[in-house]
Amino acid sequence: MRSPLDTIALVLIIVGALNWGLWGIFQFDLVAAIFGGNTSFLSRVIYTLVGLAGVYGLTLLGKKAKSAA
Repeated sequence: MRSPLDTIALVLIIVGALNWGLWGIFQFDLVAAIFGGNTSFLSRVIYTLVGLAGVYGLTLLGKKAKSAA
């Protein structure tokens, strides 16, 4: 069973992946468009949370490997 923190991290990782995909295909930064530019405080908070979620996501890989063994 996933903890709420696992779920939040996965959602943020998906947001980051979608944002990078949009940037790669269309050069469109969705987070910046929604929160007022890529240097606005809110955008920087979202970017930071997505980055932290990515680091936390590495621990999810370890949990998956342990549960498979």
